[in-house]
Parts: sequence; C-alpha cells; structure tokens
Amino acid sequence: MSKRLRVGLLFGGRSAEHDVSVVSARSVMAALDSEKYEVIPIGITRDGRWLLNVDPQQALADQMHLAADVAATGLALSGPTALAERNSPQAVRDPSRIGPLDVVLPILHGPNGEDGSIQGLLQLADVPYVGCDVLSSALGMDKIVQKRLFSHAGLPVADFVPLRRKQWRAQPDTCKDEIEASLSYPVFVKPAALGSSVGISKAHHRDDLGPALDLAARYGPKIIVENAVPHAREIEFSVLGNDDPIVSVPGEIVAAHEFYDYAAKYEADSELHVPAQIPEERTQELQAMAVRAFQALECCGMARVDFLLDGETDEAYVSEINTIPGFTSISMYPKLWEASGLAYPALLDELIRLAQERYREISEQDTAR
Repeated sequence: MSKRLRVGLLFGGRSAEHDVSVVSARSVMAALDSEKYEVIPIGITRDGRWLLNVDPQQALADQMHLAADVAATGLALSGPTALAERNSPQAVRDPSRIGPLDVVLPILHGPNGEDGSIQGLLQLADVPYVGCDVLSSALGMDKIVQKRLFSHAGLPVADFVPLRRKQWRAQPDTCKDEIEASLSYPVFVKPAALGSSVGISKAHHRDDLGPALDLAARYGPKIIVENAVPHAREIEFSVLGNDDPIVSVPGEIVAAHEFYDYAAKYEADSELHVPAQIPEERTQELQAMAVRAFQALECCGMARVDFLLDGETDEAYVSEINTIPGFTSISMYPKLWEASGLAYPALLDELIRLAQERYREISEQDTAR
C-alpha cells in the first residue's frame, strides 16, 4: 500500500464562526479515507491558542476546559512542510517528532482563517493547502471589494452603500441620510467581512437602521448596506477547480425565518432543495455566471457562489462568494457535489489533489527565478 498523506486539519479559530468550523471539521475528519490519509487535527481556541491532535467533537463539547488547560503555543516554520505545534495536550515539545505535513486542509470560517491570514502563514511555511490563495481569500472575505470586482466583470449585484464603523458612530444621521438617498427599503445591513449570516439584519424603515448598524459594527470596522431583492429566491452553486473550474447543480434555500440568518441556517427548519427547480437553460446561464464570479476574484480550489433571483422579474444578482464554505452534514457545498455525482470522500480527494497541483505550479515558478 502506498504511503498515506499526512493531512493537517485546521479548525476552530478566533472568529464568530468558531463553532461552525468545529462542526465542519468533525464532518471532514469522518469522511477522509483512513487508508489514504493520516489526519492530524489542529484546533485553534477562541483566544488563538493552537492544540494538536484534539478531536473536533471533544473541542466543541469542552472548549472552555481545553482553553484553560492548554498553554500558549507557537509554530515551527523551518524547512518545507514543517508546520507543527510546539506544545500540545500530549506534551509534544519537539516539532520534529510530529513530522512534516503533506497538505493542510483549513476549515476555518471567517476572519483569521478565510481572509488570507492562514493562507499566508501556510505559504510562508511552504505547505500545500486546500482552497483559495492569499489574494482570492482576502477578496472573497470582503463583501464590498468583491461586489466592486463583480461589477467590473459585468456581473449584476444589488445596489449597496459601504460604510465605516467610525463613520457611523460619528455621524449616524448623515449615514442614514446617505443610505436613504441611494437605496430603498427594505435593506440588509451586514458586517462586510464575516460569514454564516452573523450580524445581519433586515431594516424595513429608518428606525430599524440604528440597531442594525450597531449590530453589524460589533463584528468589524466595515459595514455594507444593500437593497433587498424582492421575493428573492436564494440559489447557490458549488465551484471546484483551479484553471478550469467546474460547477455543481443548483441548490435553493427556503429560509425558516424572514431571511436566512444564523438561526435559520443552523438552528431552525430551513429547507435545502437540491437540485433547485430551475429550467435547464437558466441553470446553465447561472452556472456560467458562477464561473465568472469565481474567476473575477481569481479563486482556486473551491468556493460557493450565491445568487438572489428576483421573485417578480427572475433577474439574477450575485450575492456573494464563500471561499471556505461550510462542510457540516447540512452544508450546501458538499450536498451540491453529491447531487452532481461527486460523493463527500471523493470531493475531499479532489480538493487535496487540486492543492498539490497548485503547489507544484507555484514551486515551478519559484525554481525558475
């Protein structure tokens, strides 16, 4: 039997999406073929401490205990694929005892995991990693920048107003006036750099704006306010690949609440229709748009592209791109690929293959200098 690949599975993190990451990692760990891969789980606590060989389920059930008992740790970055934690719950103090990692699978949602931060660290460590690179991760995390790039690429987006938290707190009435001059109610108010529907509100009139903007401002210095699409259908596509990406069948979300907020996504009985009931010709049009959105941000590996379809006109708007989509048992990204004929374990195989392919291409470029 050929040597198993050593896969570092990064999960947890310091963002508001910590819990989602832990559940995703548990699903990934269960699906990876133990005959092909030796999985090295690496957890990151809410306060930024790194834990080696911690089962994601244990971390989710007992986070406070783990965070209190594990000492602060660092990374060894000397030499190719020598990423390791210095101190672990097993008291492994010599990084060389952990050994090299062949590839890292970062299942870290939100800031400090999905925004290019961990991708930059892994690139410096000379470790192949799954998913988008530093540039596309950073672009995909910022809803304001990505919408500008989508527009530049000729892709339709809903009208929006960008705001700074500092601006909102200093001049609230001016900000409200600017929003009302550019948009019409209802509007969605969101943190500009967060996912999993955290911190999102729907404002139906001026009195709603204050609480909505205050909530969004809790999660970062940039806020985006955008027009609500009338009677919107939420359609999503999974994209997979590097230079020649492929697209899944469409999926549709029918939210249990007024909109697909965090509770509707993870705690309520929202419905996922896979595949979505869309005519074939329309599906092909949206798939082509999903590829254009993926390429507009120069994505690689994987991403989920979300659309809003106007319930009155059927006009499509690119809502956002998610460069590390959820991998829980109820997550759309793997569900869409399963419906497209690519089972969860095979999807993970392909993502790891794409990571190694991109690493070889980058290494060839470095060698040519």
